[in-house]
Amino acid sequence: MNTGVKITAFAAALAATFGTAYGIGKGVGPVAESAKAVHGEHAGHGEGDGVAHLPGGLQVSDGGYTLALQTPTAAVGRSVLKFAVKDAAGENVTAFTTEHGKELHFIVASRDLTVFRHLHPEKAPDGTWTTAVDLPAAGGYKAFADFTPAAPGARALTLGADLAVPGAYAPRPLPAAAPTANVDGYQVRLGGTLDPGKAGELRLTVTKGGKPVTDLEPYLGAYGHLVALRQGDLAYLHVHPNEGGPGPDVSFTATAPSAGTYRLFLDFQHEGKVRTAAFTVTAGASGKTPAEAPAPATTGTGGDGHGAPGHSHG
Repeated sequence: MNTGVKITAFAAALAATFGTAYGIGKGVGPVAESAKAVHGEHAGHGEGDGVAHLPGGLQVSDGGYTLALQTPTAAVGRSVLKFAVKDAAGENVTAFTTEHGKELHFIVASRDLTVFRHLHPEKAPDGTWTTAVDLPAAGGYKAFADFTPAAPGARALTLGADLAVPGAYAPRPLPAAAPTANVDGYQVRLGGTLDPGKAGELRLTVTKGGKPVTDLEPYLGAYGHLVALRQGDLAYLHVHPNEGGPGPDVSFTATAPSAGTYRLFLDFQHEGKVRTAAFTVTAGASGKTPAEAPAPATTGTGGDGHGAPGHSHG
């Protein structure tokens, strides 16, 4: 999902040593990896308009709209986040176009990409959104709002804002690439390619106890929901599946905005519960498909919502 022309600098630079205190003050530095604009049907929001857009989530304002995070800090454990989308006049936006069953999709991810939360905030009549979130550790996080204003000519946008969780910060390495993720007794196998600058197919196959899961349930209007975040600047790709049945395969078409390492988060629903399988994928380096990566599988755990390694609903 691609957005326009502003890029915010990094805020709240991550500490590099174990046990370093992560405060609420913000430092400023360059975006870790230059964003390469891409064209194409699956490049992201704004596709098909003949204009190259930067990846989503790199800016807090775009197209006359701003993500105003009213709670820029949260606590370890359960917190309540509040935010609004403001228009060019500084007024809260109250009307949105429903897409994939929601007026707005809200994601929170840690800067080290080991924590992922897909939340479902509630909107008040004045345009203020509220959601609970459970975050396991101190550190730098980023909040993403994915929406389309219900205004003439408005296009879909993904805006990003920094979120700090003060406390002792212990950075965790990015999980190694692996072809299979295990979550709540389910095994999800990733195949296909994520290619820089061109569309590629990603196929995810869900099994349980060695048997294909053929009765996946619709979630947000589809049998799977995929978010990809680029390591470093957390450029945001958000794609939905190609046409297909209720499993075991869920297919997506996605375009990486550049070569680099990405973290993929697949939400799927079965037996009334949403789970998240997470993968690390490198685009444009070796040319290998994710399924060819030799590293051991990453592991997620279930919950009343979804995330990696744990997950929660707001």
